[in-house]
Amino acid sequence: MYEYIIGRIVNIKDGYVVLDNSGIGYRIFTSTNSLMNLEIGEEVTMYIYFNMRDDGVNLYGFRTEEELDIFNMLLLVSRVGPKVGLGVLSALTPNQIKLAILNNDPQVLCKAPGIGSKTADRIILELRDRIDKDDIAQDETPIKHIGDIEAAISGMMSLGYTRGEILKVIGKIDTANMSTEDIMKEALRRLSI
Repeated sequence: MYEYIIGRIVNIKDGYVVLDNSGIGYRIFTSTNSLMNLEIGEEVTMYIYFNMRDDGVNLYGFRTEEELDIFNMLLLVSRVGPKVGLGVLSALTPNQIKLAILNNDPQVLCKAPGIGSKTADRIILELRDRIDKDDIAQDETPIKHIGDIEAAISGMMSLGYTRGEILKVIGKIDTANMSTEDIMKEALRRLSI
């Protein structure tokens, strides 16, 4: 139904953004990876997955088509719904997911919330033939590092900051060689300015 929505980010909340398009505010659920690349007031294109169920209508959106493609693939797996798909894309990059599937590595997928060993095995089994080996790039973000970022976010949320506030600051920090503690210190320093 929707391919994408172009608009201005008016709010960043825990797990979703509000995108203003022609005076209509769309609540778009998104991954941590997409949230980290958004700023309030920024004009963006969000690639959309429209989900209609008995309990409501939801929009899921991503900054890149690649992330949306992986999300759609994850939804093809039995017992994987939009919330689990978002959890996987919040913990891992699309490239890391592809590598885990091709390398038959369920332990990588189990790092995502809501993914146990049976679900990880099912994802690998059902998606192995859908992954194009030529699409995989050398990924620069180690999986352990994403865990450091998530741990820093959780720690700062326990201090009373919202996920949106934290992601806005962390997105501007080069966290490549930083530990959880270093990420928290730098983010707290920037939040106090």
